[in-house]
Formats: sequence, structure tokens, C-alpha cells
Amino acid sequence: MKQKIIHFSGFIALSLFILSLAIAITINFSPLYSFNINYLNITEYVNMPKEQLLTNYRILLDYLNFPWVTQLNMPNFSSSASGLFHFFEVKKLFMLDYLILIVSGICVFWFSRYMKRTNQYQKLNRYFKWGMLIPLAILFALLISFDTLFVLFHQVFFNNDAWLFNPATDSIILALPAEFFMHSFILAFGLIEVFLLIGYFITKKESLLLVSE
Repeated sequence: MKQKIIHFSGFIALSLFILSLAIAITINFSPLYSFNINYLNITEYVNMPKEQLLTNYRILLDYLNFPWVTQLNMPNFSSSASGLFHFFEVKKLFMLDYLILIVSGICVFWFSRYMKRTNQYQKLNRYFKWGMLIPLAILFALLISFDTLFVLFHQVFFNNDAWLFNPATDSIILALPAEFFMHSFILAFGLIEVFLLIGYFITKKESLLLVSE
């Protein structure tokens, strides 16, 4: 019974760690936005040079990332009270992701040591093997119907309509088109797939080493 609880808790922690790590990397990967500025011709929509867009984007990321940054003032974009409230809610999600990343990371460290000590790396290997199917399925769904999943995401994580920005009062939405968020989701689940693949090969190698000892 004790071992089942350890396994259940450990695999939950491992899943949360992989998910939160992928999210943390994605939301801070500024080159993705830089790419989208060119790819989606965002400068034409907002009539603003790329350097100015990147400056405002960095201001937004600083607000979302750092607890001590309590005011969001993007110099080239208007913001309504509703829009600012939505970004405040997003900021709380960022903080939650970092908290989950730290706590789950500590748990995964001890869980990995336990599995190695008890010669159970094969179970970890099976977790990674079958886990690789999930992000592939989600990536397929994103490509088929991103708009539906995007709306569902907001309905799950926000209990209001503040995320429905009006370009007239929250012009930042023009610089953050839906296609950018789709690319962000693709990057996040692509990273999850890579992490699972790496985990699969590492645990497979460790399992073979433990068997040969």
C-alpha cells in the first residue's frame, strides 16, 4: 500500500514537473514572439516597429513574471481596467506555475532516487513510453481545432469574460493575435514530448545498467 502511494504521488509530481517546466520555458521564450512579429506581420496591424513591440512585450513579461512588479504600464498600448484585471489573473497563473515547478521538482528528485534505489526504473520507462502519446494527441487536436480549445482553456482557468479584449480599449490584443498563442501551445506540448522522449531514453539506459550490475 505504501509503495502504491509513493508511485501515485511520484508520477503525479513527475507529470506536473514536466508540464510546468514546459510552460515556464514557453512563456519566457521571447524569440517565439520575435518570430511571430515577422511571420504574422504584426508590425502592419499595430503600425509600430518591431523594436517597439519587443520593448512593450518585455514590459508585459516583467509584470507577469516578477511579484515585485505590481503595475503594468505599456507605453505604446492602451489598457482598460478589465484588461489590466485579466493580466493580473494571468500573473497569478504564472506564479502558480513557478510554485508547482519548484515543489514538483523537489518531489521528482526524491522520487527518482527512490525508484533507482529500489530498482524500479522500468516503471519510469513505461511511464515515459506511454506518456509520449498524450502530447502528440493534444498537438493533433490543436492543429485541427485550436479556436475551440483556446476558448475552452479560458473558460476553465478564468471565471469571467475579461479575456475578451476590445481592441479599442486594449490595443495590446492587436499585437498578440490568436496565431501567436497557437504557436505557444504547440511549443509547450512539443517541449513536453521532447522531455518525455529524453526521459524514456535515460530510464531505458538506467534500467539496462541496473540489470547488468
